[in-house]
Amino acid sequence: MTELRFNELRGEEVAYAAHRQERTLLPDAADCPLCPGPAGEVGEEPFEVAVFENRFPAFSPPHGSSEVVVYTDEHEGSFGGLAPERTEALMGVWRERYAELAARPDVHYVLIFENRGEETGATLHHPHGQIHAYPFLPPVPAAERGADARRGGCAVCALAAEEMAAGERVLFEEGAAVAYVPHAARWPYEVHVTFPEHRASLLDLSSTEMRDFGTGLQRVTRAYDAMWERTFPYMLVLHQQPTDGLGGGHLHAELYTPLRAPDRLKHLAGGEQGSGTFTVDVMPERAAAELREAAARAG
Repeated sequence: MTELRFNELRGEEVAYAAHRQERTLLPDAADCPLCPGPAGEVGEEPFEVAVFENRFPAFSPPHGSSEVVVYTDEHEGSFGGLAPERTEALMGVWRERYAELAARPDVHYVLIFENRGEETGATLHHPHGQIHAYPFLPPVPAAERGADARRGGCAVCALAAEEMAAGERVLFEEGAAVAYVPHAARWPYEVHVTFPEHRASLLDLSSTEMRDFGTGLQRVTRAYDAMWERTFPYMLVLHQQPTDGLGGGHLHAELYTPLRAPDRLKHLAGGEQGSGTFTVDVMPERAAAELREAAARAG
């Protein structure tokens, strides 16, 4: 059972989930719990997308929840390599889970995310993501709500418009969606994918916009792999409207990578952990140029 404790000095909740110490760690393909089979979590039949409650939840009812979303029944592969129809099915699942979890009175924020690669702390190789339903508003969406107040309107809309006007850090436009390296990126090859027109959550997207969003996300992950011709670790996080009834929020994906060079990791060391101020080794303009060229190669 998760226990929440409030950290007075930082003004934020800390979740203690000691049971997660025992979760499965990087098993061989034959023992993968996300592959169809008698010992797995998803049954024995082939599937397109599977969703189930995490056996080692960070949050659980009646105080939020933690779910696993398995992208494919194939052990090898990636989000970026999913066929269009599978990507569309996955996006539909994301939207359905957001809608259902958002309707629960104990859920104040729904975070859909993927950790890819051992460098990000992923404990299973099989292509999958997770959904955390928080029983409180976490610090990052709270800060985004504060940014809206500071900018006098939707901050994501304003920033996307500024990036498109500048053009220097834009990677590509995918239909109604746009991908760019933000002006003040905190990670070396951070990318945001969003809509210049205001969209609070996945629930506000048309079928065409859903397709644009999914394709745009895939193009970014393929560009990562193509840039240094290696499997690229990343964290993909969907930010949406909080579900606490107080409004705010604009649908956008943020992708972070712990790599700052093909063989060098970006560590959050003492200065950053102690102060909360990131120090970044790669200028956003250089990152955008590299990723733009990689995206053109990857297609």
